[in-house]
Amino acid sequence: MASTDITSGRKRPDGTAEPADAKPDGAKPDGAKPDDLAGLEAGLDALDAVQIRRTPVREVLQSKVLPPVVAVALVLIVWELLVRAQVTEVYKLPPPSAVWDSATDMWLKGTLLEVVWTSVSRGLLGFLLAVAIGTPLGLLVARVRLIRAAIGPILSGLQSLPSVAWVAPAVIWLGLNDSMMYAVILLGAVPSIANGLVSGVDQVPPLFLRAGRTLGATGIRGTWHIVLPAALPGYLAGLKQGWAFSWRSLMAAEIIASSPELGLGLGQLLENGRSNFDMPGVFLSILLILFVGIAIDLLIFSPLERWVLRSRGLLVKN
Repeated sequence: MASTDITSGRKRPDGTAEPADAKPDGAKPDGAKPDDLAGLEAGLDALDAVQIRRTPVREVLQSKVLPPVVAVALVLIVWELLVRAQVTEVYKLPPPSAVWDSATDMWLKGTLLEVVWTSVSRGLLGFLLAVAIGTPLGLLVARVRLIRAAIGPILSGLQSLPSVAWVAPAVIWLGLNDSMMYAVILLGAVPSIANGLVSGVDQVPPLFLRAGRTLGATGIRGTWHIVLPAALPGYLAGLKQGWAFSWRSLMAAEIIASSPELGLGLGQLLENGRSNFDMPGVFLSILLILFVGIAIDLLIFSPLERWVLRSRGLLVKN
């Protein structure tokens, strides 16, 4: 009679006992993971791993530089075709060459950069002041119910009020000076920045706040370490909109409140072109105002948006 192993209770085909620690045919050794579990972990690792590579210069040129260049070229071509087709009088729609000549003339006189810097410096300083005022105001409105009920609707109403409406009272209150310009900028930009921060705070998950309180992040520490980082996307959108309001408010103030004491900015340049029936100067002013707005967005806000997306794993690094 064949002997039977007491522990395993199994026999080999030759009748000998099978060791107790023997595994059935096809079984994985100790410590080995099933194929489906190993495949799942490999897939999760692939999802977590961010493919970091350096974007070739050719790809950057094709994806980011070439499209806007082509768009600008098409606009210039259509503009020139409209002029050649004589859809209107030349003094109403000057050719691109006339606008270029106007820009070249200002460059040779040394006034082009001076005019641009006058407006850009005012706009940036006014925007920074609006950020310094709008940020704590937005936090108070978002975190204190009584203040929110009192001035929340006022901020929303001020945001919808055209900035040009503040030029007349600002001139009467402050006179024709830079203080009047900054007052118009603040009245136009602060409500947008504050409302953007309020919207961002409202979208912070309550779980973040409870976790912060559990870890001892309350009061100012909780605001700095929990609320502001979580509300950053909405706050950044408010900042971007605040800059747009700052720039538009400044242009409105410069156009309406034109004075030699204020210096020559882009708004004054546009108004001077209209007064002198200088359409190339008018188109040059419009293009410069547009160029400054696009440049600020590309140099400041676009990098900030990419940084926020990358910090949240929403944008793959190249």
